[in-house]
Amino acid sequence: MEVNLYNQSAKNVGKVKLPDAIFGLPLNKDLLYQVVTSQMANKRQNIAHTKDRGEVRGGGKKPWRQKGTGRARHGSIRSPIWKGGGVTFGPRKERVFKKKINKKMARKALFLALSSKVKDKEMIVIDGIAFNSWKTKEMAVVVNKISELFSSKHSSLLLVTDKKMGDTIERVSRNLPRVDVMEAKNLNALDVIARKNLVILKDSLNVIEKNFKV
Repeated sequence: MEVNLYNQSAKNVGKVKLPDAIFGLPLNKDLLYQVVTSQMANKRQNIAHTKDRGEVRGGGKKPWRQKGTGRARHGSIRSPIWKGGGVTFGPRKERVFKKKINKKMARKALFLALSSKVKDKEMIVIDGIAFNSWKTKEMAVVVNKISELFSSKHSSLLLVTDKKMGDTIERVSRNLPRVDVMEAKNLNALDVIARKNLVILKDSLNVIEKNFKV
């Protein structure tokens, strides 16, 4: 499979060949859904926590004697049926949401996500990015020009880099809205489909092939 190759000025400078094993797969929605939902669950931070009757402060003394008052018997004012008492069956921080994902499934889902981007014309390949002085305003100009190549110009964008350029491009892109930078070796299906548009540096293609051992 061949696609157009662009420079940082969004001009067509030739063609680049994409491996069909990564960018030419038919869509498998079931597998993609299973892997993406698992990755979302694995990123989830469990911070909701309610106290049960043993964790609520106070309530050590019996509110009134067992018999003879005419009132219902109670052993603690921190019972769940009391206002200010513990919570029954509330969310607990001990709950584990993580799900196991097989490496082959995660890799296949990534390839499906990349193939989907190519099919929907939401991915382009550029030959590289270089500036005389690395400034955010210069990167903003590049992003704006590249975004013109997509039908949805002002949508979120994921820029995939190789290790050599990753830190520098990430630094100058940090303050740009809706722009995220990721090294090719860290790609996963969730990050690919979470952004509308995908831009891949040409050198990153070799990293993807080598790292995921196509």
